[in-house]
Amino acid sequence: MKRALLQLHLSVFLAGFTGILGKLITLNEGMLVWYRLLITVISMYILYRWQGMLKKLPAKALLQIGGTGFIVALHWIFFYGSIKYANVSIGVVCLSLMSLFTAIFDPLITKKKFDRTELLLSLLTVFGILLIFHFDTQYRTGIILGIFSAMFAALFTVLNKKLVVMHDAVNITFYELGIGFLGLTLLMPFYLYAFPVTSLLPSLPDFGYLLILAWFCTILMYMLMVNALRKISPFTVNLCFSLEPLYSIILAFVIFRENDFLQGGFYAGLALILLSVALQMVRIYRQSRSSTSHAPSRPD
Repeated sequence: MKRALLQLHLSVFLAGFTGILGKLITLNEGMLVWYRLLITVISMYILYRWQGMLKKLPAKALLQIGGTGFIVALHWIFFYGSIKYANVSIGVVCLSLMSLFTAIFDPLITKKKFDRTELLLSLLTVFGILLIFHFDTQYRTGIILGIFSAMFAALFTVLNKKLVVMHDAVNITFYELGIGFLGLTLLMPFYLYAFPVTSLLPSLPDFGYLLILAWFCTILMYMLMVNALRKISPFTVNLCFSLEPLYSIILAFVIFRENDFLQGGFYAGLALILLSVALQMVRIYRQSRSSTSHAPSRPD
């Protein structure tokens, strides 16, 4: 259990570095995501093929998985766009809107009733983002991009939930990222026409950061999280991953001194967002305790 907890917190810490690396890499958001996917997919193919973990899937399944993978690619593009046009702190704070979009998308896709409590708690996050949007006007473009990032992240989570009951996590992840990479590759000529770059190749420092992003903050983070899930409940995992924005903000304050450029509106908005996260975690904890206490005892 101690080893699993250590693996879990290390995976959350690695996730917190994704925004930092997005700021350090000088490529624009589109090229950054394209190279991240390229390195990740090639590395995963070599690793999982060598371990004999990859399986062929039917065309219908690949179509569903690929569509979900393209959504996560869009999420990454808007996330890094938010960081490029604003900063790391703004980008990760906007991701907190995932709870609101999930509360909307989940009932629409799964045909279940809307949860009023989830929607009300998520409104605290909305008010927090509005405070930041109102006072830190220089970051408005980054905030808008961050909102789209949260929307695509929530849509990916809801759709992915339906896929994990039909296929194993390794194959889902590989085919999602692989087909997402192919879809993004087809769009890159149009993207580069709209947002031209001086060079298609990353610099040597950028390539090093991309390797860290792909190997450590994508593949290793995923493997640590999966290993932790074998010993730790999903609730504990979700609770720990709610700390990811805090890790990213603290790292951004230390590395980039972003606290020197943020106004009081950011901290007021952040306080509302943290309150929303805390209340939702308490609610989930009570629900898990209630379901456990009413669950029938397992026979010996």
